[in-house]
Amino acid sequence: MMNVLLKNKIRVTLIFAVGLLVASCGANTKPAKAVEYIHNEGKAQGTYYSATYLQPEGKDLQAQLDTFFNEFDRSLSTYNPNSLISRINRNDTATTDAYFETIFTASQKVSEATGGAFDITVAPLVNAWGFGFGNRNRSQEPDLYKFMPLIGYHKVKLVNHKIVKENNEIMIDVSAIAQGYSADLIAQIFEKNGCEHYMIDIGGEIVCKGSNPKGKNWQIGIDKPMDDSLNVSGELQTIVSISNRAITTSGNYRQFYFKDGKKYAHTINPKTGRPVSHNLLSATVVAANCTTADAYATAFMVLGKDSAMALCNRTPDMDCYLIYTDKTGKYQVVHTDGFKKYLTE
Repeated sequence: MMNVLLKNKIRVTLIFAVGLLVASCGANTKPAKAVEYIHNEGKAQGTYYSATYLQPEGKDLQAQLDTFFNEFDRSLSTYNPNSLISRINRNDTATTDAYFETIFTASQKVSEATGGAFDITVAPLVNAWGFGFGNRNRSQEPDLYKFMPLIGYHKVKLVNHKIVKENNEIMIDVSAIAQGYSADLIAQIFEKNGCEHYMIDIGGEIVCKGSNPKGKNWQIGIDKPMDDSLNVSGELQTIVSISNRAITTSGNYRQFYFKDGKKYAHTINPKTGRPVSHNLLSATVVAANCTTADAYATAFMVLGKDSAMALCNRTPDMDCYLIYTDKTGKYQVVHTDGFKKYLTE
């Protein structure tokens, strides 16, 4: 399974009704058989996925999806001790594969663009604070002097298809970007199979194209960021209407714990080594691809409201919707001007 604790994979609500898309027919031909949208779902990467799509021949693609997920996890799952990334973390190998190289390169670009707010070497800190794949001990705060020398995206490099670390104790965790990347790859599977209308949701990382079964844009609900460690709250903050884009939400209201009256959120600031502590509750990002949206949503939760909004406004082809608390503790919302077109309310 994929480690999903570095980035809180926020549950979003998909709002649509199952229907039919009827093919058009000529004047002297029999009506074409109606083709139904197909819905698949299952477990993958330590979470759940669902996919709804229109395949022109009515072909069910679930077997292809499951085959892909198994292959993907063998490369990038930190919960699989035999995966490539696990072996790299143990220094059993340094040789990479195509999945690893693509996601590593994308991660480094986001790290540069966010000034290190996004950093795949933060894994030792996530574990040390009791959120990661290697530790659930939350009895005491970690010794940051021990861990901080291991943190820094510039301390790992990809050279001739091999990972080069400054320190062998450095570990890599791509959970804050991998589910978005996998959603993009599933979209490619749909495209290769002739699908022009589809939605794929992997733990809240969503790519959608074309129309839903009602012939409209896909309707995505953004959860209200209420402290909900049991993941039972279903209250929506708003609904967005979206097509031909990717959308993801990150937040600190599902993965957290209290100790001595203090709340510790799962998002770790790579610069300070500590869980973030500010008034930004959730960050929803819309971008051209889910790899980008996933990584930036995590970075925004590290940066906080003002810095996140400034970064989003200067990043091409990206919009965001941020939920935060004001000085009185009330929920407030701020979003980029471009996000207005997605709002249904």
